[in-house]
Amino acid sequence: MRQKELRIALVCYGGVSLAVYMHGVTKEIWKAMQASRAFWSDEPEPAGSAAVYLRLLRRLEAGGNLRLRLLTDIVAGASAGGINSVFLAQAIHSGQSLEPLTELWLECADVDVLLDPAARPWSRIAKFWARPIVSFLLRRPGNAVSASVAPETRREVRAKLSRLIRSRWFEPPFSGIGFSHLLCRALTAMSRAPAEKPLLPANHPLDLFVTATDFKGHLETLHLHSPETVMESEHRLTIGFRAKVQDYGGHSLAPMPELVLAARATASFPGAFPPLQIAEIDRLANEKEIAWPGREAFLQRIMPEHLRRGDLDSVALIDGSVLVNAPFADAMSVLRDRPATREVDRRFVYIDPTPDHMAAGMDKGIRAPGFFPVIFGSLSAIPREQPIRDNLEALERDSREKAALSDIVRALRPEIEETVERLFGYTLFLDRPTPKRLAAWRAKAQQAAFEQAGFAYHGYAQIKFSGIVAMLGRMIFEAAPELALPNAAPIRTRLFAQLEVNGIDRMKALRDARSPAMVTFFRVHDLAFRIRRLRFLARQVTQERENDESVTEQDRDHARTAIYAALAIYIDLEPIASLGEDFPGLARSVFEDAETVIDRVAQKRRLVNTDEIVDELLAEALVEMPPPLRRRVLLAYLGFPFYDTVTLPLLRGEGMNEFDPVLVDRISPEDCHFIRPGSDTLRGTEFYNFGAFFSRAYRENDYLWGRLHGAERMIDLIASTLSKDHDLPEGELRRFRREAALAVLDEEERRLRADPTLVANIRRQVEAL
Repeated sequence: MRQKELRIALVCYGGVSLAVYMHGVTKEIWKAMQASRAFWSDEPEPAGSAAVYLRLLRRLEAGGNLRLRLLTDIVAGASAGGINSVFLAQAIHSGQSLEPLTELWLECADVDVLLDPAARPWSRIAKFWARPIVSFLLRRPGNAVSASVAPETRREVRAKLSRLIRSRWFEPPFSGIGFSHLLCRALTAMSRAPAEKPLLPANHPLDLFVTATDFKGHLETLHLHSPETVMESEHRLTIGFRAKVQDYGGHSLAPMPELVLAARATASFPGAFPPLQIAEIDRLANEKEIAWPGREAFLQRIMPEHLRRGDLDSVALIDGSVLVNAPFADAMSVLRDRPATREVDRRFVYIDPTPDHMAAGMDKGIRAPGFFPVIFGSLSAIPREQPIRDNLEALERDSREKAALSDIVRALRPEIEETVERLFGYTLFLDRPTPKRLAAWRAKAQQAAFEQAGFAYHGYAQIKFSGIVAMLGRMIFEAAPELALPNAAPIRTRLFAQLEVNGIDRMKALRDARSPAMVTFFRVHDLAFRIRRLRFLARQVTQERENDESVTEQDRDHARTAIYAALAIYIDLEPIASLGEDFPGLARSVFEDAETVIDRVAQKRRLVNTDEIVDELLAEALVEMPPPLRRRVLLAYLGFPFYDTVTLPLLRGEGMNEFDPVLVDRISPEDCHFIRPGSDTLRGTEFYNFGAFFSRAYRENDYLWGRLHGAERMIDLIASTLSKDHDLPEGELRRFRREAALAVLDEEERRLRADPTLVANIRRQVEAL
């Protein structure tokens, strides 16, 4: 049985009130992950649409010879899409329910709820002099409500808009602390409900990114030719979280104040909410008696310049979509360090509720846009119109490079395996691997690879050497913020100078594969090489498709388990924390005593001793493997130095784990046609995408269509992982889509009551298909 992981990196756009639709979509992603968790465990079968996804996974296994696992391990969002991202990531990591977020959107995403109590008109006659003006603005021919709101909802929208307009002027009408309280209430409800198992495998990393805009900005140093340095104001801000999933549920992705801060900041729509300031989150934590033990470390991580300058109290964060509405770049930045225990099908999935934002709400005529179109277009539509073409082209370019490297590895494989067999003789595969033999074989293969690389060795060694120094420089820079350096470049320069004194001249020593100083330096510092080697080995085991009945998928699983256990030993040495509590103090002295700092890293990591532990693990695993698999693993392990000398320069010194191309999928109403064309299904598009904030009926409509469209696209995504010769017939896919749609309607029928005809009308359409 072929095993594969469908890995989703999810990007949620900003969409003002269409965030309710996006929540419906993310809920189906959450349901599909629940089905995958049940498929790979012995837990009770899920209900609702998750049960349909589970049947689809079983169908792929039975008819497509594919055992699929669904993972969403990277989540990024902006504005209201950032709120959905925060809650989805929390649910994935903790095993908690997304239902509290559903209630938050349906009950609280309303202008009457969000309006600051201090800004409400205190009576019907408040600002009585403004009522005729408001009435004229909202009822005159061609007014914004008549032009963009359905007739049956105009009365409700006008009433709420009147209260909004007659609230305080020249200040944001909505409450910032009130918004934070609502977010905290939903997160608290999630934490208090029973938690199931996390939706990712234990120890798998989950990355969350939300964007915000630093209104006042901070100065960053740019290095030029002339003048040498200039200062530039930076306003983009990414609030990122990373955590490894635990064995059991209930663990929060991050402290609640940090999650609230991220969600509140990214959705701080200009003019509607006051900018977020740190004092607001401190106030929330005090009022709710929520501990925030890592406050200083968190602020140091996301706003180091402000903390260094001591102006955190004046920081003002506004909506992330002002500058970054589609945070692809943040999600792409973590692709290179994902663990993989089986074949990976990596997808970037982005949710875009209105692909043509401007055209959906703007006048098609030739006259100049009016008052409301200019304001709402500038604040909500135009920033979201910026194309993602650059991001998609970068993904495509990266995918081409991965495909080319895979082709290179496959092309090199026969020659490298032949070289390894000549180097060791055929008796290599008859000998019983022991730790001592494995170390000796590895050293011999590595020396041969260096010698046979010829002129290419110098460039390869330079990249390895520079990579190690860059790693050391980065660790010292992060450990010693007191040095007040703009970046790690001065530290790298100092390290290069010290290593030259120690006998490693970049222009001379690195040309000689037998240079004692160089050999010693790589032995005690080249952690990245060891990690690359084991990841390459795991990938080869995963992709091993020899037609030998003596090698089973269980044999490969045992091999991968041993390899990843060995890999974990090396990965545990990467963080700064592994260097000891006194390393930051030592790092601050790098310019006075660089040699001591370099030696401390080597002493703490003890790579030579660690190699002995890893050799024992691998030798034991090799003995247990069937001979054909053991042969393939040894050929890959001992041949890795030959592969590395070719591929590392092509990777520009960066390792790569997910070696397969990245595909991009969109979820949008325009892509969903199973029930009816999706472009006319949403109501939040009215009033310049603010429509759902004025009507619960609109919110229920958009949430339900989000779930229906999400279900349709999730079935398509899961089915697309099959090879062409195992494709499911379209008729069978339609049956799965129909079952999923009916399951969603069954789940939501009792909740969605604002429009009694909504569920019934859609059910009739689905049943007729």
